[in-house]
Amino acid sequence: MSAEVVSRKSLSNAGDENEQPAAAAAASNGGGEIRLEAKMTLVNGITVIVGSIIGSGIFVSPTGVLKYTGSVNASLMVWVASGIFSMFGAYCYAELGCMISKSGADYAYIMETFGPFLAFIRLWIECMIVRPCSQAIVALTFSVYVLKPFFPECQPPDESVRMLAVCCILVLTFINCYEVKWATMVQDYFTYAKLFALFLIILTGMYQLYLGHTEHFTFDDTKTDVTEIALSFYSGLFAYNGWNYLNFIIEELKDPVRNLPKAIAISCSLVTFVYVMANVAFFTTLSPVEILGSEAVAVTFANRLYGYMAWVIPMFVAMSTFGAVNGVLLTSSRLFYAGACEGQMPEILTMIQIKRLTPAPAVLTIALLSLLYLCVSDIFALINYVGFATWLSIGVAVLCLPVLRYTQPNLHRPLKVNLFFPIFYIICSVFVTVVPMIASPVETGYGLLMILTSVPVYLVFIAWKNKPKCVRSLTTAATRLLQKLLFVVGPNKAAQV
Repeated sequence: MSAEVVSRKSLSNAGDENEQPAAAAAASNGGGEIRLEAKMTLVNGITVIVGSIIGSGIFVSPTGVLKYTGSVNASLMVWVASGIFSMFGAYCYAELGCMISKSGADYAYIMETFGPFLAFIRLWIECMIVRPCSQAIVALTFSVYVLKPFFPECQPPDESVRMLAVCCILVLTFINCYEVKWATMVQDYFTYAKLFALFLIILTGMYQLYLGHTEHFTFDDTKTDVTEIALSFYSGLFAYNGWNYLNFIIEELKDPVRNLPKAIAISCSLVTFVYVMANVAFFTTLSPVEILGSEAVAVTFANRLYGYMAWVIPMFVAMSTFGAVNGVLLTSSRLFYAGACEGQMPEILTMIQIKRLTPAPAVLTIALLSLLYLCVSDIFALINYVGFATWLSIGVAVLCLPVLRYTQPNLHRPLKVNLFFPIFYIICSVFVTVVPMIASPVETGYGLLMILTSVPVYLVFIAWKNKPKCVRSLTTAATRLLQKLLFVVGPNKAAQV
């Protein structure tokens, strides 16, 4: 193959546009160190968090939360409590992010506190379960909202839903592998669609309240079973997932001591308000029975109120979820990069396609894993998989805060939170991870098995340092083969392929 050199300017520009870890301030031709530039403002930080949180959850989770709470008022309380719970966790992450200012967020915190083994388990959970599973959930939601108008009286065929989700992932995988500008344009415009749909729903709900439609706001049929309450939080917290994403790019945030806590406080408050008001809007028009019978709550809401313009909501919600799938593909390589810097991920996943300047290996990997998760078409089962893994690992990350207070009291802490917040969060994390193991043993059992698969992988590929020469040669040959097939090169050095 002909030799091509990736210039410093090309790599730096590629990273800026794709918001990838390759967005280095410099990558010298001799193999220089990557340094991420701090270019993100407070407003940028807020948009990162809000854009990461608001995805498909608000359009899917109202059914899941109501299913396990039983009443409208109890479900609204879960939505508010989930928002407050997320704020507590985000506040703890603010201290951790200011104290350990490395990209990778909780992966970096666990690495610093508990060492490489637990850090790898967290990395494995995120890369193998949380990110691809979340993408599969959002892709299925996209399919349901696209197909629901064609099946107004029944559920869309399961095979059609999954096939459309596959098409969604494949199209966006091509876009993210082929052209960075296309991917960022998709993200920008489809985020606007997301916000438009939500504010239209909220304004409609406020008008319904003005007309006096409050008959559904009762505590009738509220469930008091502890396991049911825990499962309701799974659906509620799934919708708030993403509040910690700014910590993944802390090195690129200007004045993080000042801007990180502000961005977290503003974003979490705004999202909590939007989510609660959107749910209020749904309940002004739809009864609990109608919501439980709908997989596409916003479509049912629009059909009831907007008449011949009802197509507007499912169209914008589909655009929102399409953009959310794109967002996972666009940002996931950042975690791959952080893990590879610690030697815990294959080197190939940090590489950039030379001609297109896109992180093709990372994008293809996350896409293939997401396609595997589409073998399960039950959205709420997938939420339970990802919920168990997510809140278990985030709870361990928050545990880093009191542990570091004890083991490393002299660490520089520009921001110091009251220990009440991490202790409260850890107790709640135990509740939302342990109790559902009793209530939903099959889903949580699968989630636990997926987590435990990290142990043999760690022992074989990371802990085992003195591998035979044939194994090292095979690994090197495989990496070189993939480099030639994908035409990729590491971002921190010039290379010839």
